[in-house]
Amino acid sequence: MKKLLSIVFLFIAIALQAQQIQKIDPIKDSGWFFSLRAGYDILPSYYNDTPFIDYNGGIEIGSSIDYYWKWYGLGFDFDFIQNKPKSTYPTENVYFPPIGGMVTKWGLQEQGITRMFFGIGPDFKYNTGKFMAELNLRAGYGLIKGGQVALTEKNSGSDFILNYHAGYKTGAISSKTQLRFTYFFNQNWGAHIGAYYMNHYKVTEMENKSGIASSYYPYQDFEHGNLTYYELENEPKQRKACNCKISSIGVFAGITYKFPIKPKPVVVKEKKAPAPQKYDLTVTAKDKFTHEVLPDTDVVVKNKKGEIIESGRTNNFGVVVFNDIKPGNYDIEGALYEKALSSNSVNKNEFIGGKTLQKEILYNDNNFILKGNVVECNSNTPVSNVKVILENKNEALQKSSLTDSKGNFKFYLKQKANFDIYGKKQKYFSQTEKITTNDFDRNKTLFIKLEICMDKADCGSAIRLNNIHYDLDKYFIREDAKPELNKLVEFMKDNPDIKVEVSSHTDSRGSDSYNLKLSQNRAKAAVDYIISKGISPSRITGIGYGETRLLNQCSNGVKCSEAEHQINRRTEMKIICPQ
Repeated sequence: MKKLLSIVFLFIAIALQAQQIQKIDPIKDSGWFFSLRAGYDILPSYYNDTPFIDYNGGIEIGSSIDYYWKWYGLGFDFDFIQNKPKSTYPTENVYFPPIGGMVTKWGLQEQGITRMFFGIGPDFKYNTGKFMAELNLRAGYGLIKGGQVALTEKNSGSDFILNYHAGYKTGAISSKTQLRFTYFFNQNWGAHIGAYYMNHYKVTEMENKSGIASSYYPYQDFEHGNLTYYELENEPKQRKACNCKISSIGVFAGITYKFPIKPKPVVVKEKKAPAPQKYDLTVTAKDKFTHEVLPDTDVVVKNKKGEIIESGRTNNFGVVVFNDIKPGNYDIEGALYEKALSSNSVNKNEFIGGKTLQKEILYNDNNFILKGNVVECNSNTPVSNVKVILENKNEALQKSSLTDSKGNFKFYLKQKANFDIYGKKQKYFSQTEKITTNDFDRNKTLFIKLEICMDKADCGSAIRLNNIHYDLDKYFIREDAKPELNKLVEFMKDNPDIKVEVSSHTDSRGSDSYNLKLSQNRAKAAVDYIISKGISPSRITGIGYGETRLLNQCSNGVKCSEAEHQINRRTEMKIICPQ
């Protein structure tokens, strides 16, 4: 203890001499500081209302890391402190009634206490030359463990506990105030001394199995002959755990390292001429009726001579931006899928430097736009180079389009009209999709989306022919079935090397022999119709399977709905694999 005080006074003397050294600019002392310290916790105070126990000081070690901006900063501290309790209960001339005599043999356990503190808070410093004084304020958390004290008598063999405290094993909100004085030997290294005052708030004591935090036997002095004795009472005073305060004062010494700061290069800024004014033009393409924005619209800006000076295509938000455009009188034109939009104009006086000029062009066509996509059935694989045929059923008109590499195509659809649409490609078979624009309002809808699936006509795979219907118990070809059979005719003409089997299937209602005969007649009728359209009889055969190839559980005697029976009533085509 005397050596530590000598070190403290030595550092104070050094600090006073440092007052005469030229002052250091506080701005240059900004940056990171790291400190290590060791010291002594001089005055620990444990406010636990437990008599006959004192607490001794012990070692303190810690570290700090601080960052300063000029004279103020922020720091983080860690401290490790050890204290030890000391029983002050009298152990001489003690008479204890439960054992009926004097206590001459004692047992004592005194467990050391460790405290760890983690805190963060503001820093304040003052520089005079190589000397720096600091005030550090910290708030944080403390971990307290140990401190159990047990004084027992050993005469009776029962080990009565005469003085007891359960100790601590808890955490608590804590704070620390610290003064530190540092002398720097050079620009980076220094030595420091200091003192601190630390508080732990509402520290919860431990309890034994009986829920007791501390207990002791009170005593009184009495005369026996010429000697003074201590006579203990029969019952101990006991207390449950409290949320008590712990505080301590300590001193320390250590070393400090100041991390060097690279000087910032002085940059001489040259005076630059003011930047020229920028003029930008933004064009938005919209539909006149629905007001929705139009992506993929081609936009051109022309001067009054009709020359194109800018061109671009609108993004997903229907916008195209032309940067650094020279102010002038221009016309703006646009086209969506080769349909012209209403144009707009720009006057030279509308351009304002540093601001973007906004203009709109409108799509005013009354037709809908069908945006379609062709994929392989039961997958998302696009089919390219498909000839998509659109038939206007109201006007008996037909249009065609070719799909791109992503299977996309488009058509313009008139209002209040009905359409059939299907695809044609070698070794693919397409079903017919029906569209009616009676279901759409042009004031609310511009784009109609449609997906067409095409079955890949691999040999041996069956493809269902939709819309092939027969009257009850009949097998002649109805008018509404002819378009689908005509499509099969076109498919066979487009693929002259293939042979096709047309099969007819019934549901399970009716006798097996009747259904087999009816399906054979229907298959033959379909084959005869296809041959009548110019297909060689050697390329097509018809087979009736009756109810022998049901697609669900609806066999004889099984009760099924009409929709379930309808699944089994079908006409299919299959590519005959070469022998």
